Amino acid sequence: MGPVFDLAIIGGGVNGCGIARDAVGRGNSVFLCEMNDLASGTSSWSTKLVHGGLRYLEYYDFKLVRHALLEREILWAMAPHIIRPLRFVLPHHAGLRPAWLLRLGLFLYDHIGGRKLLPPTRTLDLSRDEVGKPLAPGRFRRGFEYSDCFVDDARLVVLTARDAADRGAVIRTRTRATEIRQHDGIWQVTVQDSHGEYCTIRARTLVNAGGPWVEDILASGAGVNAKAKVRLVQGSHIVVPKLYDHDRAYIFQNADGRIVFAIPYQDDFTLIGTTDLDYQGDPAQVKISKDEIDYLCASVSEYLAKPVKPADVVWTYSGVRPLYDDGADEAKAATRDYVFELDLPGGAPLLSIYGGKITTHRRLAEEALQKLAPYLKGNKAPEGWTARAILPGGDFDVSALDALVAELRRDYPFLTPVHANRLAHAYGTRAQKVLGQAKTAADLGQAFGATLTEREVKYLMAHEFAVDAEDIVWRRSKLGLRMSAAEIATLQDWIMANHVEPASQAFAAGARP
Repeated sequence: MGPVFDLAIIGGGVNGCGIARDAVGRGNSVFLCEMNDLASGTSSWSTKLVHGGLRYLEYYDFKLVRHALLEREILWAMAPHIIRPLRFVLPHHAGLRPAWLLRLGLFLYDHIGGRKLLPPTRTLDLSRDEVGKPLAPGRFRRGFEYSDCFVDDARLVVLTARDAADRGAVIRTRTRATEIRQHDGIWQVTVQDSHGEYCTIRARTLVNAGGPWVEDILASGAGVNAKAKVRLVQGSHIVVPKLYDHDRAYIFQNADGRIVFAIPYQDDFTLIGTTDLDYQGDPAQVKISKDEIDYLCASVSEYLAKPVKPADVVWTYSGVRPLYDDGADEAKAATRDYVFELDLPGGAPLLSIYGGKITTHRRLAEEALQKLAPYLKGNKAPEGWTARAILPGGDFDVSALDALVAELRRDYPFLTPVHANRLAHAYGTRAQKVLGQAKTAADLGQAFGATLTEREVKYLMAHEFAVDAEDIVWRRSKLGLRMSAAEIATLQDWIMANHVEPASQAFAAGARP
């Protein structure tokens, strides 16, 4: 028989990877399996924000907002290459929420979350400020500007998994848990890899971080009659060519009570979202509807001088949020906080996770391990250690990203400004590991388009769990926005012809946990 891990985790989204990182850092042996690519489900289809959730104040969810606000600067310090401050402009729309209520909400937002580095709210005269220029002339005179952060969500998950693997966790992608059973107080998880081969993993504790599939996992033999239920909510986004030149985002109020963001994205685009619709069916088949595209276009067009039309859309994406079903009448009102259910069928603990946000994933991991503490032996690192531990590539001051770009251009003078900037924002101090000893652009190997090179592809496959072209152009990067279908096909052909052995991913049944 193989080793017995302290903890097995099913699900390679932000919650599963966050728990793996925290647990292995405390000295526990950890195995994590993900049926597809890391962050291929809900975690890569977010609005790309590390934020408190201003609108949740309307539902009196002060605890969630406070906890999320406390995490903003912690996460920013952990990963300053993939997380950056972002200022949001909130125009006052006469006839919707009154200005005094907006200002009160923003006062709370500034003061309940331990803000230290992010600048506070300020009141705007939209008839004079540059952020008023893209808006419909004469319609919006007063507004507010406040702080949150932008995040590359999929890279956050991948770097969290990379850090967990560097600390000793076994991370297996393209590995589906097909059955979970208990025997003599030990969980036995049968997994199937992409080649169709089966093996059985044994663990003392089990975490179900399956996201939208959390109930399917429980149905695969766990012997648990779960009390909690999941509410699947579809959120869709559209991407259009850049709508304005400044670097601020907008938060627009709708007459239906919802809000929609317009966010500067990948330098040349604007990201617009999101929707909130109850979802039925296979979460893997979620797709934006024509009605959602029309809704998002109409929502931002009410505010902008130049309307956004469906024909302007260059890319869309949709995801399914696995919210805890709290019985709310509408999807928009369902809680975004996380809920745990701890079951002990046969004596071995199984922790299932419902809900959660990217912003609170680190705190969620801490609380999950608190619940599992009586069953785990790891104590190498103190509780809360992840709040002070950087993610790979993030070992520089939050204000030094521009200096990092300049250093790359000095050490690799053949890089274009665009290329150097992209590498610094994606890899931080590990960009030099990607580039190696290259002296010329030719040393980076085959060029696939949009500054993606053979050297980078090999790095992503060897160190960041990438397997195919989709992993690389849509999750490890967003270069799919700039690459043609032919270029992506060429990349996939190269990958098929050049197998690269992943680092710290393979698992041998006899390995020591």
